[in-house]
Amino acid sequence: MSERAFAVLGLFDTADALMEAIPRVRGKVSGRLEAYTPYPIHGLDEALGLRRSPIGGMVMIMGAVGAATALVFQWWMSAVDYPLITGGKALFSWQAFVPILFELMVLFATFTAGLGMLLLLNKLPFFGHPVLHSRAIRAITRDRFALALEAEDATFDADAARAVLEAAGGTEIEVLPASGAFDPFTSQVLLRSLSGILAACVVSGLITYGAVKLFPVLPPMSHMEDQPRLDPQRLSAFFKDGHGMQLPVKGTVARGHMPIGVGSQEEAAILVNPLPRDRQVLERGRKVFNIRCSVCHGATGNGVSTLTAAYGAKPANLLSKQFRDYPDGTIYWVITKGKNSMPSYAADTSEDERWAVIHYVRALQRAQNAKDEDLR
Repeated sequence: MSERAFAVLGLFDTADALMEAIPRVRGKVSGRLEAYTPYPIHGLDEALGLRRSPIGGMVMIMGAVGAATALVFQWWMSAVDYPLITGGKALFSWQAFVPILFELMVLFATFTAGLGMLLLLNKLPFFGHPVLHSRAIRAITRDRFALALEAEDATFDADAARAVLEAAGGTEIEVLPASGAFDPFTSQVLLRSLSGILAACVVSGLITYGAVKLFPVLPPMSHMEDQPRLDPQRLSAFFKDGHGMQLPVKGTVARGHMPIGVGSQEEAAILVNPLPRDRQVLERGRKVFNIRCSVCHGATGNGVSTLTAAYGAKPANLLSKQFRDYPDGTIYWVITKGKNSMPSYAADTSEDERWAVIHYVRALQRAQNAKDEDLR
């Protein structure tokens, strides 16, 4: 034959006749054996010698890749690239990563199942498949069954394939020319596919835009378009007092700022310094003391201020017996609440920094009032 054949196809009246013909045809001539039926037939894949579909393994592997990708990306962003403690959780809080991990796993698996089945296994897009243009297509889509020997290379012998199908009981034998077949990976087919995807995106975008315009009050469209915010110092009808800015709920404790737990300077005397008196704590206390306290109380705590007489107030001499006899809790109360001209330093120092300052003040007091055993 002058024209290269795509396949030789024969029709069978029943599913049993088709299944009985397959062993008679399989392996007799070169070419890929394929069946076309109006409904699924049990055992047809095994009879044709088709391997089990690899789509399950592909989905499992790509699902695992998607989950691993989500985990690595979230770890990188949360713990390496932009480390930010949220809600007191560790930087690598994998439990919080599970929703995104699951979504990306499903995304990878879904795309693999769809695109893998269409492009890799079914070799789509295959516009104008020759079988669709055959005379037998009407019967195949109704109540007849077709068996085809499809060419795999140029050595395919259409005459020998016709003879084998006739011997197996096939009727209405038809040679399908290869001129109607298209390579799914040509530039023309890929361009058509991309154009179709672009057109689908444009159409869906226009439909969404039109829906938003026609039904602007329907959620989630209303939530996406109307996102009210409340600027500082603005009025708000949501609260009874009409103010947008509200004080914290009574009893609210900010993270890392536990209340003292006592109501007066006298009651604070029972508080005990929770930090150990070691080199690291003393260094921290010295640093905070030099930044916050030395400007008034002096570098050694003797009350000699570096401020001019315009300041007016007389800072306390922390080395005096009065303050040497002060309990640690009392000094902590003064640092936290302030006293006389001294303001509160609760907003400028953490609890640990205040206790560290107290350890450093005790070291200054002992250095300036050393005992005999300290000089040995």
